[in-house]
Amino acid sequence: MTTPTTTQLDLTGDYVIDPAHSRLGFVARHAMVTKVRGQFTRFEGSAHLDAQDPTRSRAHVEIEASSIDTGNPQRDEHLRSNDFFDMAKYPTITFDSTAVEVVDDEHYRMTGDLTIKGHTRPVVVDLTFTGAAIDPFGNLRVGFEGRATLNRKDWGVTWNAPLEAGGVLVSDKVNLEIDVSAIKTPATQG
Repeated sequence: MTTPTTTQLDLTGDYVIDPAHSRLGFVARHAMVTKVRGQFTRFEGSAHLDAQDPTRSRAHVEIEASSIDTGNPQRDEHLRSNDFFDMAKYPTITFDSTAVEVVDDEHYRMTGDLTIKGHTRPVVVDLTFTGAAIDPFGNLRVGFEGRATLNRKDWGVTWNAPLEAGGVLVSDKVNLEIDVSAIKTPATQG
């Protein structure tokens, strides 16, 4: 018996994100000299993939904002406060895709509505299809890596502090880093 290749697998169907094998991360400059990396550790999401017409694919992600983790508890608490995400008032960050553009066989551009702190703005995520496989439990998995750049002020995340030598403590530009493993739901498994 041979293992099916990606082209032999029917990728069309509904998927759920596997949070244990996925990462939703971000990078921002600190004090104009270094990068601080972080991630959200609690999230869920779903997607519908259409292998014949990828433009008909869609995705939805919900992030528990308080799960932010930069490796520094004091900084994380500040990010949870009203100065940044005001997580007591806005506990969830959401993304809902609105369009998918095919760049080539492995690259896609997904546009969607990102809601942070009650502000909804469009964002474009450049996605790379990293493969598909049947896991040891018989589940069809697909993988995607994504990148996007946004200005946090567009979502009402405006706190900053000036530096004595010029510049500010936290960059306005934030780079998103997305690594997703998603499992095809049983109802749509071949």
